[in-house]
Amino acid sequence: MSEFTLPPVRAVEPETIATHLFHVKQVAPLVHCITNDVVQEITANVLLAMGASPAMVIACEEAAHFAAISSSVLINVGTPRPDSLEAMHLAAKSAVRHNVPWVLDPVAAGVIPWRDKMIQGLLALHPTVIRGNASEILALAGMGKGGKGVDSTDSSDAALEASVKLAREYNTIVCVTGKTDYATDGKEILSCTGGSVKATLVVGTGCSLSAMVAAFVAQTEHPLEAVISACALAKRAAQQAAGVARGPGSFAVAYIDALNLLQAKDFY
Repeated sequence: MSEFTLPPVRAVEPETIATHLFHVKQVAPLVHCITNDVVQEITANVLLAMGASPAMVIACEEAAHFAAISSSVLINVGTPRPDSLEAMHLAAKSAVRHNVPWVLDPVAAGVIPWRDKMIQGLLALHPTVIRGNASEILALAGMGKGGKGVDSTDSSDAALEASVKLAREYNTIVCVTGKTDYATDGKEILSCTGGSVKATLVVGTGCSLSAMVAAFVAQTEHPLEAVISACALAKRAAQQAAGVARGPGSFAVAYIDALNLLQAKDFY
């Protein structure tokens, strides 16, 4: 058996981030979010701040139709219920059928057997992007047992091999976030650094990042670059927010402000 070799890691270029941010602000994508109950408000605010249009359409009767007319779809499994799980499946199937990109956020993968079975069912529906923390990605690849609830106990560097294997297995883009964020399609790996530890003290920064990824992959011809550009925007905004925030509360406000104020020219 041949030894597994990671593709080379390449830092995303500032010009690439600028190009994709400009595209998002021009397109103003409609992002259909089926996300967890805890983070709906920050997710909507983050999308609005960066120039996208959020919609939280969660009824089974509407999910498939709305996914079909959206620019992209986010499915976050943070607080699943039988009705929301059905809506997730309907939206994902409709997105694939209508060539709408969709992002899976596998919250707390590896922690509970029922949740893992649910996530596997969604993986079978061919997500365009899987965005998770290191422990979640390791668990999905069968190389870890999950983190501490929804929090990662592993570094993003430790999940690189798992990310590449998962991307190849499901023919998707895998984005693993942490101190360094990585995005891979199984053939190449792009990275970005920055951010602030203060972001980990605010509920929903990770989940809302998945929504940002969904916005960035809407109507793009370069989805891998788009994914890591969304991460780079989040890290830059977090870094700016940390510079003025006194604590988690003011950080949350400053983070949304920074997302709104950052423009393509700021990345050149």
